Amino acid sequence: MRQQRNSSRSAISFALILLLASTLSGCFSASGGGYAATGGDTVNLIYYTIGDPDRDLQKVNDKINEVLAKKIGVTLTYIKVGWQEYEERLNTLVSAGTPFDIAFAVEYTNYAQRGAFLKLNDYLTTAGREMYDAIDPVFWQGVQMDDGGIYGVPTNKELAVRDHWMYPEALVKKYGIDISRYTTLASLEPLLRMIKEKEPDYQPMELDKGSQNFFALDGYQYVAEKSLPLMIKGQDPDSAVVSIFETEEARRVLDLLRHYYVEGFINEDAALRESPGLKRGDLVFWKGAGGGPLSENSWSKDRGYKLVAYPVTPALITTESTRGGVMAVNADSKHPVEAIKFLNLLNTDPEVRNLFNFGIEGVHYTLDDNGQVVPIPPTDGSGNPIPDAQPGYVAVQYTQGNWFILKTMGGQFPDPLDKWDQFRASNKEAVYSGTLGFTPDLTAMPLQLKNIQMVWEKYFSGLMTGSVDVDSVLPKFISELRQAGIDEVRDEVQRQLDAWRAVRGGASAIRPAN
Repeated sequence: MRQQRNSSRSAISFALILLLASTLSGCFSASGGGYAATGGDTVNLIYYTIGDPDRDLQKVNDKINEVLAKKIGVTLTYIKVGWQEYEERLNTLVSAGTPFDIAFAVEYTNYAQRGAFLKLNDYLTTAGREMYDAIDPVFWQGVQMDDGGIYGVPTNKELAVRDHWMYPEALVKKYGIDISRYTTLASLEPLLRMIKEKEPDYQPMELDKGSQNFFALDGYQYVAEKSLPLMIKGQDPDSAVVSIFETEEARRVLDLLRHYYVEGFINEDAALRESPGLKRGDLVFWKGAGGGPLSENSWSKDRGYKLVAYPVTPALITTESTRGGVMAVNADSKHPVEAIKFLNLLNTDPEVRNLFNFGIEGVHYTLDDNGQVVPIPPTDGSGNPIPDAQPGYVAVQYTQGNWFILKTMGGQFPDPLDKWDQFRASNKEAVYSGTLGFTPDLTAMPLQLKNIQMVWEKYFSGLMTGSVDVDSVLPKFISELRQAGIDEVRDEVQRQLDAWRAVRGGASAIRPAN
């Protein structure tokens, strides 16, 4: 689950980035061609990732550099860009040719096809061999493009990101709710109505502009990015590519969401709310999120009270799930070998990985008797804990490499000591989507893709949160998608999928070989 974004921090985030940028100016040569070493033979790498810049980011960065310099002769300029700004910032960096070395790869497929990321195949047998061996081979299969190239390092985590529906444990116990009975959108209505009537302090259902993929409940998965609303049924080996908003299943979902919004079950600001995260202390009955085993532990920490969750979609390994957390090297990096060495260390060295994830031991966390991480709460000038204060450092776990070398969490909602064994067992039980590894190449259709995305941005959030009238808005959405070229794009994706299936014999979803 992503951390909570706060729009009021945008100005602070931007100011910090400008400050970092001015600090970086001394790292570039006068000609602008490459970076100067920070001292001796040490090479400085510039790393961008997503997340609100932390109060202690520089302190953590200094500690990271101390460790990296000793281990591999590298230092890092660690730049976090806010949730609302990151996608645009990465696009600007790539389009303008601004120097950087490593970045969290939102829209991995798009940037790989643009040639923005370094092809890693040769490095994975040399400087990156250890991380290649450490990361589940299914992830490498998932990030491999149709040209055989691997252009990013996937996060070694859960293979199947299942949609979970979460609820406050206190209310579940109070009303004797069996959450395993509620696995369709329609089944939620009596629960939402009861909460609205009996628990007025609780928001019955929380949505945001990113929305849930409610279409997954009918077996649909995207063929590319969400902003291209083309989907297939991943466990159907003969499923055709559909423009999802033209299907009967989508119409039922949209009508039901509209009904829930009119009834007052859905938060009024859903279509405008940026954050998919959990705001600490907010009283919310139902919320959906993607996650793996034991996700309710981290969600409970985020919310500040105990949550329970139930998975409502299959444990299906898709191209999207394997590409959900990728770190990539800039194709124009002046230090590709050093960048690979850093990524290799991040994915194989527990000291480095835990430092990135938890911050500095004794400053941001302590270890309990079981060796589990217990965060140190922020304090005031007198050393007193500050209630509900933001920690000095918070990482976004899925963006920064191998989970299986991380320590587990203790404290109020402790992880089981065998957490990672449970993840490994879950990965063995997941099944492949019939289209795992399929990547449509739409580089010849940039105008259509741009126009489709513009139409999608205009209508998607309103419809998927129930905030607009479906009868009047959906026909406009479908009409404008057609005008933008979605039928042409769908035909091309179908042609490529047919060819891809022909080569592979039309294999359907199967259990991975272990």
